[in-house]
Amino acid sequence: MKIIVPMAGRGSRLRPHTLTVPKPLIPIAGKPIVHRLVEDIAQVINQKIDEIAFIIHKDFGKKVEEDLIAIAEKLGARGTICYQNEALGTAHAILCAKESMTGPIVVAYADTLFRADFSLDTSADAVIWVKQVDDPSAFGVVQLNDQNQIVDFVEKPKEFVSDLAIIGIYYFQSGETLRSELQYLLDNNVVKGGEYQLTDALENMKQKGMKFVPGKVDEWMDCGNKNVTVETNSRMLNFLHQDGVEALVAANVKLENSTLIPPCHIAEDVILVNSTVGPNVSLGKGTHVVNSTIKNSLVQTHAHIKNAQLDNAMIGNHASFDGNFTSISIGDYSVLE
Repeated sequence: MKIIVPMAGRGSRLRPHTLTVPKPLIPIAGKPIVHRLVEDIAQVINQKIDEIAFIIHKDFGKKVEEDLIAIAEKLGARGTICYQNEALGTAHAILCAKESMTGPIVVAYADTLFRADFSLDTSADAVIWVKQVDDPSAFGVVQLNDQNQIVDFVEKPKEFVSDLAIIGIYYFQSGETLRSELQYLLDNNVVKGGEYQLTDALENMKQKGMKFVPGKVDEWMDCGNKNVTVETNSRMLNFLHQDGVEALVAANVKLENSTLIPPCHIAEDVILVNSTVGPNVSLGKGTHVVNSTIKNSLVQTHAHIKNAQLDNAMIGNHASFDGNFTSISIGDYSVLE
């Protein structure tokens, strides 16, 4: 089994945090989004992962490429780097990894996390991962027949047809078949809104009689902007706390007259002085917190925070924040509310 992860976008809605780090490498509960994504996919498909192909922009740089290959290797897979240097749509993005599209594959967009407890139906030609939602009009949805097979894809339906939203993860029994259908779109210039769309390839495959079924996830978490990313961090911390599998607090955390309220992820070399942290807080490696209260927040590595009362905050790497500030230096797209 192979996993293909299109992730060439810069994540503009999550600025300034994505100015120096691509969005899929933003940590959620201490691990990059894309790391958690491929880990959770591996659990659902319950097969050996041979290769993970990451589709990125060439400007992401060597450090990002090395980090991605390391993530693949942690799962016992080979990491492959592919490039999409022009935003020409979802179908074009996936086809940038065409050399890896052999045998059964999973395609997963790297701004989504999920929790699921279903067995993958590998007898189907494709499995579209979906989540039941309250407001289907905001999503692309699938319509099912009586045999639980997908008969239609509807983008943001104005009238109710289904409440099963497509979450951006797909299993294909044949990577070669998908590759051929995507190539057809490019060869024949089949575009919508100036882009080549995966849904057009799916529709063509369905019209040829291929069997598509849904895979229903229990939880679907977005990382599109700051607020939903902080919320996703909180939800993931609660899931991990309930699971009791991952160690969430490093052994060498230093607490001086300070309190941790779980669930929290506290990385190595964190120092807390006269502070209360939690619930639902992630603090990255080497962060120092003094005279502060922090809850429902995501703080990356080597940040220095003092005299702060933070709730629903997201703070980047090497940031310095004093709640009693008199002098200030704020970069592009920063927000103080």
